[in-house]
Amino acid sequence: MNQWHGPVPDACDICASPIVDEFIDGATSLGPWANMCPACFAQMGRGLGPGRGQQYKRRDEKIGVPRFVKVAG
Repeated sequence: MNQWHGPVPDACDICASPIVDEFIDGATSLGPWANMCPACFAQMGRGLGPGRGQQYKRRDEKIGVPRFVKVAG
């Protein structure tokens, strides 16, 4: 199971809305990568997959279970 490594972003890099249940670490249409909320990804994301982006969703925290796991990309 792939998990997010490092501190989980607390807000979208584009609109600053809180990251609660999911985010996308991906390339934007402007070039740089960003941690995006789903709404900003729909507007500015370049897709999912190698070289494009990865989608992470929150899972219930239990001993040995990561907080955010990769579900696409």
